[in-house]
Amino acid sequence: MKRLLMCYAVVLVAACASTPAYGPAAKSGAMGYESLQIENNRFRVSYTDTDAAKARDRALLRAAEITMERGAEWFEVTSSYSSDESVGDRAPRSSVTIGGSSGSYGRSSVGVGVGIGFPIGGSSGGKVTEVLEILIGSGEKPDRPNVYDARSVDINLRGAATS
Repeated sequence: MKRLLMCYAVVLVAACASTPAYGPAAKSGAMGYESLQIENNRFRVSYTDTDAAKARDRALLRAAEITMERGAEWFEVTSSYSSDESVGDRAPRSSVTIGGSSGSYGRSSVGVGVGIGFPIGGSSGGKVTEVLEILIGSGEKPDRPNVYDARSVDINLRGAATS
């Protein structure tokens, strides 16, 4: 029985730690991407994930998708920032629990537990949102460091984002 409970706990922790598949956010602030057209060729793209690197890559992938959907060839990241909801959430947490049960022969018991939890790893399960403002264009790609070829970004990032 202990072994079964231990296996269940490991599966539960693994399920909580995994990153959801690439796709649109179900609602504002949820995991996934959001896009907003600001002007004819300017967009704000954001991606929320539990991993900062994945959030950045997936925001770039969404920018490439928008660019190609509009028939353009390249996009320039004109501004970007990250919002980390787990900042300040790395401190140990304590809890007190009280439980009761009734056992065989009419006996009942009450238990009190005190626990302290420490976040493991670089994040404590908080969400990171990467926000990009992009300008899309066609023709010769400008020779600036923040200008990306949309097709190349799509080819290079799609496999990692959909796995």
